[in-house]
Amino acid sequence: MRTNLAGAVGRRRRAAVLKLVVVLAALLPVGLLSAGPAMADDYVSITGSGSSWAANALSDWIANIRQQGISINYNDNGSSAGRQNFHDNTVDFAVSEIPYKFDDPNEVTPPAGSYAYMPIVAGGTAFMYHLEIGGQLFTNLKLTQAAVADIFTNNVHYWDDPEIVASNPGVALPHSSIIPIARSDGSGTTAEITSWLNQQFSSKWNAYCGSLKRSSCGVTSFFPYPDNSSFVAQSSSTGSAEYIKENDGTIGYDEYSYAKLSGYPVAKILNAAGYFALPTAQNDAVALTAAKINTNQNDPAHYLTQDLSDVYTNPDPRTYPLSSYSYFIVPTQVAGKFNNDKGKTLGAFAYYFLCEGQQDADKLGYSPLPVNLVQAALEQVSKIPGVDEQSIDIANCGNPTFDGKHLDVNLLAQNAPQPDACDKQGADCGGAGGVQQPATTDPNGAPGGVTPADSGSGGGGAAPAGGTTAPAAAGGAAPGGGTAAGGAAAGAGGAAAGGTVAGAKPGTTGAAGGTTTVVDPNTGEVKTVPTGGGSGSGGGGAAAGSPTKTVVDPETGEVKTVPVSAATGSSATGGGTVGTAGASAAAGAVAGASGTVAGGGTVLAGAVPVSTSTSLSGGVGTNALIALLALTLVLTVAAPPLVARLVSKRRSS
Repeated sequence: MRTNLAGAVGRRRRAAVLKLVVVLAALLPVGLLSAGPAMADDYVSITGSGSSWAANALSDWIANIRQQGISINYNDNGSSAGRQNFHDNTVDFAVSEIPYKFDDPNEVTPPAGSYAYMPIVAGGTAFMYHLEIGGQLFTNLKLTQAAVADIFTNNVHYWDDPEIVASNPGVALPHSSIIPIARSDGSGTTAEITSWLNQQFSSKWNAYCGSLKRSSCGVTSFFPYPDNSSFVAQSSSTGSAEYIKENDGTIGYDEYSYAKLSGYPVAKILNAAGYFALPTAQNDAVALTAAKINTNQNDPAHYLTQDLSDVYTNPDPRTYPLSSYSYFIVPTQVAGKFNNDKGKTLGAFAYYFLCEGQQDADKLGYSPLPVNLVQAALEQVSKIPGVDEQSIDIANCGNPTFDGKHLDVNLLAQNAPQPDACDKQGADCGGAGGVQQPATTDPNGAPGGVTPADSGSGGGGAAPAGGTTAPAAAGGAAPGGGTAAGGAAAGAGGAAAGGTVAGAKPGTTGAAGGTTTVVDPNTGEVKTVPTGGGSGSGGGGAAAGSPTKTVVDPETGEVKTVPVSAATGSSATGGGTVGTAGASAAAGAVAGASGTVAGGGTVLAGAVPVSTSTSLSGGVGTNALIALLALTLVLTVAAPPLVARLVSKRRSS
């Protein structure tokens, strides 16, 4: 009887163990059993250096792939330094916007070993600026390409120069000095802008270089600037962006990502079609349909490099004319410190950012690669020694430029919106959207609000009750006329008196509701305008004197100042969840969640990591699950018989 009972218990125990093993096995991600990065111990760490233009994209990709147990170290010391480091075999890869061979005697010679170029991301070289009018940040600056060339060749010195005024009708530009910011280090971004100057304004560029006692400049990664001038030189993209943020009157050149993440405006640049355009992902994609790519595989020193001459003159009205690509420079043979193990890591990283990594390009201020360049780059990856070649179905990469059924179609360019009528050269929209107004109040007035658009061209208009609004997320129309490049502001993001406007100075304190008399900093006209309506309650609405805090917009990565009530997710009257801070205007929330949402609702805000992708593949999660499975087997299979034997011996003794 006892024997039968023990046998039954044993059978039940074994059945339970088998069920547990099946459950734990099911918990293991399918990806662990299929293709993809292997265990973390299989990958050695690698190091690269170079471009700061592409650094924000690289930082995001490196953080994401670290979750798969792959360690990449990158120093954004500038394209010239990166090419020098790669030449000296002190890094495993370099990143640059320009190749080794071009007309500049100051440049490093190509490395002795074999190497290859492959594009990694697209973007626009933007002109971030800091210009205040009436104490407020002007956000709708328009410049012709000729005006930009004159600024950076020391021919235009004041913001109210007739050449600039002509592109900004209705705006009272100040008679203050323009402070051009150039890079002090060898920079691929400098090479981008000097390539454009050399191509589009060669006589002006050569005359400028001649005034500096140079026969010619051509394309160079070291920007020449005169002593005792208004030019200020800053090292690195971050250094330039920080200097511009802190100093009124400045304008500099860099990849759009730095302005976007800084929360500062960039100038709209006139394209060949006669429209002023921003360096959005879509406008870059349109522009680069005219890029000429070297497809001669018998010329490895130039294969896949870019010729942008037709990009500058692309006649499509959606074009941002200073769009371009950034490149990896990778070894194609084992040499120096580079071996097959490092090649395996480098290849895995490249496969990641050429496919999945392109999904994040837009939110970081870049533009994803088109399908033809992704395909060509994947072929270059296969040349890296030691790479574990992967068969990637690029239709499943999630790249916004890809049409899964028609890979010859660039969806991002095809679906790019047409420019707003106010962005047509010569259009006079009264400077609308130009200056962010402070939140001021008159306790005797009626509810309402002013809606300044972030870098927008639309009229702005009055928001539903809820006060002034912060700049909106990308896309959409501002009520009251015109479209705002900053996005829709309808009923979203209203800040009560005492709140702040993202990207501008804090509003003034006062009781909610009413009207006020203000001086329009665009025109100097005295106007009576409606101000914050109602009590100002809501996720982003701040009562008089409320404290503020800085948060990161999870959609765009933009740094914003918002009322503490918004940052902590307080709810507006009316109930219901509106969405995460920084959601699109269509979702009803303004980027940064600063302000009252008309009709109520909860605005969830707060800083979150830029990277949201997770993976257990090849990382700590894999080891933990395997260890858990092993421990469970020991405790349920091996331990019970041992314990039973010990108990039996003690009883018999």
